[in-house]
Amino acid sequence: MLHPAQTQKEQVLKLKIAKPSTSGTYMSVFDFCAGRCRHNSESVMSFMFQVHENAYVSEFHHCFSLPSNSSGSTVTPLEARLNGINVVIGRQGESCDSVCKLNGQSCVLNKLLILNQCDIIQKYMSCKGACLASVGADQPAEVADDAPKHLNPGACLYTQTQSMLSCDGSHRHTRRLCPCA
Repeated sequence: MLHPAQTQKEQVLKLKIAKPSTSGTYMSVFDFCAGRCRHNSESVMSFMFQVHENAYVSEFHHCFSLPSNSSGSTVTPLEARLNGINVVIGRQGESCDSVCKLNGQSCVLNKLLILNQCDIIQKYMSCKGACLASVGADQPAEVADDAPKHLNPGACLYTQTQSMLSCDGSHRHTRRLCPCA
């Protein structure tokens, strides 16, 4: 749950409220937490469950914040956006469409943007080489160890051209990191 004791007051009070009818700043940490709760997709059900999207996940109307693991560290806000996504490493030469289909799922194109970052790629893939910016519809990906030397075997690749991100892209020398649901 969101907890005022875990929220930095000085940052909250400077945060602008976006909605024009209520524009301004939050008056307290509690107001910030209440606002986050009302606008947090983790607190309400999505349309996928055949329920109005503003229905709370719990009958107790709890607000859910970022999950934490046993060491006390929290999942980054970026990683939290992968909730409900099955991140799958494809076989060499496979597109994310085929990777997800093999698991009875579909590739979620807008989640490729989240996976298309070195720190995220490195959590899932070995990335024995560097993490390099590249151009191609097959990213995010890792270059196969047996790839020609000029392709940087073992390196992880991301694209700086977000419009290149594609579920159907593939390359015979890469293994894709795929968001499936």
